[in-house]
This record gives sequence, structure tokens and C-alpha cells, in this order.
Amino acid sequence: MSDLNDPRVFFAAERTLLAWNRTSLGLMAFGFVIERFGLFMHLILRAGDPQLQRGASFWIGLGFVLLGALVAVSSAWQYRKVVRTLKPIEIPDGYSVNAGPAINLIVAVLGLVLLAFLFIN
Repeated sequence: MSDLNDPRVFFAAERTLLAWNRTSLGLMAFGFVIERFGLFMHLILRAGDPQLQRGASFWIGLGFVLLGALVAVSSAWQYRKVVRTLKPIEIPDGYSVNAGPAINLIVAVLGLVLLAFLFIN
């Protein structure tokens, strides 16, 4: 529990949450690029091959997308844990403490949707 009675503690936790949100988005984007680049290279190298096989880049890309979704969920969970330890004086009046975690959870869900899309196609 914090004894600082300072709203900067809350804002620091929120900045950390948003930094993890950017990290999760970066991991998902990197995974998407790896997966699609592998598909692109497969199509260029085997232009006449009608049978498309999933290579290592497919699984590595999916792994990065899944890792990004897990980072988004775990950072939202960690943020909620920190906010529960703060005193009411450390949270500004009328400020929503749920917006950041909600955004992270939406990013995680969209990451899982992207994962399913890449797996199906």
C-alpha cells in the first residue's frame, strides 16, 4: 500500500500500463509481419506450386501475436492489482481508472481475433 498520498503514483501506474499496451501492439504487429512475409516469400519462391504449406515463419508469427495478446491481458491485470492498493486521495476525483485496462483487454481480444484470422487463412 502506498503512503505517499500523491496522485502521481496513480499516473505512473497508468503510464506503465500504456507502455505495456504499446509493447503488446508492437509484438502483434511484428508477428503479423513475420507471418505475412513468410507467406510472401513462399509464393515468390514457389510460384508454380499450388500446394501452400505453413512454414516456421507462420508459427513464429502466430506466437508473437499470441504473446502480444497475453502481454495486454497481464498488464491490465497487474494495473488493477496496483490500483487496488492506492488510497482514494491518490486517485483524482472523477477520473476513470477502468479506461486503460478496458483498452488493453480490447486489444487482447482483437489480437486473438487476428490470431484466428491468420490461422484460418
